[in-house]
Amino acid sequence: MLKLIDLISREVSGAFSAAGYDEAYGKVTVSNRPDLCEYQCNGALPAAKVYHKPPMAIAEDVAAQLAGNANFERVEACRPGFINLRLSPASLADYLEKMRTSERFGVEPDPAACRMIIDYGGPNVAKPLHVGHLRSAIIGESLKRIFRFFGNDVVGDIHMGDWGLQMGLIIAELRERHPELPYFDEAFAGEYPAEAPFTIADLEEIYPAASAKSKADEAFAAKAHDMTRRLQEGDRGCRALWEHIMRLSVADLKKNYSRLDVDFELWLGESDAQPYIEPMLGIMQDKGLAQRSDGALVVDVSEPEDTKQIPPCILLKSDGATLYATTDLATLLQRMGDYQPGRIYYVTDKRQNLHFEQVFRAARKAGIVPPEVRLDHLGFGTMNGPDGKPFKTREGGVMRLERLIAEITEFVEKKIEDNQVVGDAERPETARKIAMAALKYGDLSNQPTKDYVFDLDRFAAFEGNTGPYILYTIVRIKSILSRAESADALCVRAALSPEEKAMQLVISRLADNLELACRDSAPNLICAYIYELAGAVNKFYHETRILTEPDPEKKAGFLAGIALAKSVLETCIDLLGFEAPDKM
Repeated sequence: MLKLIDLISREVSGAFSAAGYDEAYGKVTVSNRPDLCEYQCNGALPAAKVYHKPPMAIAEDVAAQLAGNANFERVEACRPGFINLRLSPASLADYLEKMRTSERFGVEPDPAACRMIIDYGGPNVAKPLHVGHLRSAIIGESLKRIFRFFGNDVVGDIHMGDWGLQMGLIIAELRERHPELPYFDEAFAGEYPAEAPFTIADLEEIYPAASAKSKADEAFAAKAHDMTRRLQEGDRGCRALWEHIMRLSVADLKKNYSRLDVDFELWLGESDAQPYIEPMLGIMQDKGLAQRSDGALVVDVSEPEDTKQIPPCILLKSDGATLYATTDLATLLQRMGDYQPGRIYYVTDKRQNLHFEQVFRAARKAGIVPPEVRLDHLGFGTMNGPDGKPFKTREGGVMRLERLIAEITEFVEKKIEDNQVVGDAERPETARKIAMAALKYGDLSNQPTKDYVFDLDRFAAFEGNTGPYILYTIVRIKSILSRAESADALCVRAALSPEEKAMQLVISRLADNLELACRDSAPNLICAYIYELAGAVNKFYHETRILTEPDPEKKAGFLAGIALAKSVLETCIDLLGFEAPDKM
């Protein structure tokens, strides 16, 4: 189904052609002066230079060709050569009815849709999720849903940090605290215990303690490095402890990501890339790309056209240790072999921009990723507190994600308790949905690459550009439809008021906004669109008798319009990763 703006452009292009001008000048845009018109075409201005004719004369010629066209209520040629257009209410209603009865509102799938892997999440195991993990989870989940909406086969991979020094730190600390455990007895040949000798709460205390100790105690730091080496070389006791850590950590991660309604198809980590490191290094060496520099193995990824220096990509440190670049390149080799994707997308902190530039260039040079496969990195900004610095607890520490979710849920629950609209039994689930809308919309309404200030009072407000306001609009429509005598045989009809037409015009622009959000990897564009639509719906509601309208045909048209608006809003918030309650 063509977008409405393309249908309008087709009509205007035909009029240019009929008037003797190139139809390419007939491109139409949404008017930036809605008080004057709804759409406009400025093609007469550049055409004037080609046809050596005043732009106003060309505009008048085209407007004359459009006179009587049933798609337009009014066509005007305005100085210095604009063509201003207002759609006829009947043609707009006809388009919306086609949207209403079409699958996915008539939004066309991406003709270049492919299999995609989106890498987001990226937590380290044995550590609690904190607010620093929030943006990757929220943005990544929304992008996954948007890409899928346009027909891509998307696989989400959490890509856990589960193989580095933090594992050696934990195991070394466990050994100091519990040297009697069989995992540290090299002569032990029996079966290790099925249950871990620690809990997830123990791990959350052990890791920071071990990390701090390694900074102050060189001997302990050496032990941690040794344990890391032993784990990676397959030491039986270290591997058994690692499996305990993984089992507890993954269960805890799944529980916390579930609270955010964030899901992953793959629960893989750096450890899964280990078998691919040697083959990847072999490719680099066979192609003559790997060189020694101060003992380290590196790949020169600079290009003659670079305007700033791009350092070499380090594959191995001088002591043979691997780095993030090593495992990321090995993971690319794994992903290409296992999934043959057409696009691989990373969602991480923007401070990793240089890292991914190096990795992508190295992968291209080595042929690990062929030229036809897209490699993209979305580097997002930080979530800051009112002081403009990364968000902290009131005590000044890094806030755990589950604490943030609990605080915003409690805040919302108190508000809906005061409103006395939702019963006791429904209140916890209603509060959860509103809290998720406040949290996710508060994040996603910002351009992903920009930093933003987390403001609980503003994000959870039921008025203004917030998630709860969007939900309130949906709930209001649900309430109206539930009280309607009949919702059968509804059909979108020609608008009877400026407010109704304004609402219909916003609905008609759904495809334009979703396509831009997908193209630019920008969920904030969907937020801006649904905020505009919610405002138009509420203005129409305040100016129109819907349920008390005596004319059944008019009433049915009103109901069809708001029902379509509800469906559009619900689809959009699903793409953003949250849902609406029935009451609030």
